[in-house]
Amino acid sequence: MAHYRASESKREQFRRYLEKAGVLDSLTSVLIALYEENEKPNNALDFLKQHLGVVSPEPADVETLRLELAELRQKCDLLAEENKELKNRLLQLEPAQEDGPTE
Repeated sequence: MAHYRASESKREQFRRYLEKAGVLDSLTSVLIALYEENEKPNNALDFLKQHLGVVSPEPADVETLRLELAELRQKCDLLAEENKELKNRLLQLEPAQEDGPTE
């Protein structure tokens, strides 16, 4: 009997913890929103995640972002190389300009 009360006490502590953290209110409001949906979603778990703000990106979005990242890195490398070349050309031209006619 004492084990049952200890377990009940832990449950009550956990329930208070969830209530204090606002978890119960959040879950309740999301479940109410799901209940009030006219057309129930195919995946209730995704609905809960979306409305709790735990949406993970779609695999297609991730792949698109990876491709964009690769393209931008390549562009960055090209621009860095171009910048290096332009700096070298500038260094070559600057001494020539200093040697030019002086007034």
